[in-house]
Amino acid sequence: MSIYAVSSLSRAMPALQRLPLRLSSGPLQRLGRAWLTAWVFPLALLALWQLASARQWVPEQVLPAPAQVWAALSELWTSGELGSHLRISMQRVAAGFGLALALGLPLGIGLGLSATFRDYVYPLFKALAQVPVIGWLPLLILLVGIDEELKFLLIAKAALVPIVVNTCQGIQGVPQRFVEVARVYGFTRRQLLGRVVFPAATAAIWNGLRYGLTHAWLALVVVELLASSEGIGFLIVYGRQLFQLDVVLAAVVAVGAVGFALDRLLALAEARLLRWRRTGF
Repeated sequence: MSIYAVSSLSRAMPALQRLPLRLSSGPLQRLGRAWLTAWVFPLALLALWQLASARQWVPEQVLPAPAQVWAALSELWTSGELGSHLRISMQRVAAGFGLALALGLPLGIGLGLSATFRDYVYPLFKALAQVPVIGWLPLLILLVGIDEELKFLLIAKAALVPIVVNTCQGIQGVPQRFVEVARVYGFTRRQLLGRVVFPAATAAIWNGLRYGLTHAWLALVVVELLASSEGIGFLIVYGRQLFQLDVVLAAVVAVGAVGFALDRLLALAEARLLRWRRTGF
């Protein structure tokens, strides 16, 4: 073996010694570490909650123990009461979110494609969007009463804003070079929209749907807290009126779990829908 080969091998030995360590930190290991890290704060908060309950730092009537809340949650689920309220709430969200989709997607597309339409409509839309959901409650009560129509409209308003804004920004954010290449190939306007503009804006539009569904779920809980006789928000109010804080916290846990599950489902759908982008546009 020549002196040059020995020299090259000696320089390569430190890198070879570090190679198993690099191989051990693969995607699965990184995913496992990220998953464990995500659980650190919730588990610490749960431990603090248990400690505060055990030491009676907070009265039990105000902050029940985690085991008591879990027992209340299990009882509500076993009796079917929780499932019944959740089903009603999900139906309201589906109706309001569907209305927001039917109105928001065409409006966002129109704002993104037409500068003239955007100049006329977007300032008014932006001004109305600044009014929170609760701000519309008195007016809509006078117009439609406190029945289901009120809940549908308030949920739709909450979901409409992110759908319209993200759709508009996604279409406006399509790189101009994509449009220029399509024109070089002689694309018609329909081909330009169907093969270039909408595929390039899909990620932004889908983000608007995710945020819209999140806002719809949050608005539902607020509306049911104020004007409802059934639903998961009403269950929270009912538990508070009876001073059953374990029922209140159990319903809050259910709200958080369902909201998180809805967001994860849309995230998985987004990953499947946009997997073609991994190979390049």
